[in-house]
Amino acid sequence: MVDEKPRLEIEYCVQCRWLTRAAWMAQELLTTFETELGEVALVPGTGGVFEVRLNGEAVWSRKSDAAFTDAAELKRLIRDWIAPGRPLGHSDQSS
Repeated sequence: MVDEKPRLEIEYCVQCRWLTRAAWMAQELLTTFETELGEVALVPGTGGVFEVRLNGEAVWSRKSDAAFTDAAELKRLIRDWIAPGRPLGHSDQSS
């Protein structure tokens, strides 16, 4: 059996007009994890949702954090799920 690469979903609120933010985040994650991710899907939602999921499991949610995270933090979270120990260069550096 061939190991399938994970599916990343970014669900964003269409009412809040967060498509641009979701598309930018998708681009950042695809650029960083171009060989580790199988696909990235943008999922329209409502009610202020902005959630990132790997294979259906929430990695990060605006609802639980009450604010947006930056790309570097999201990259670290994704890395910890799909490529633990992999260096991320400047994204690994503390502020």
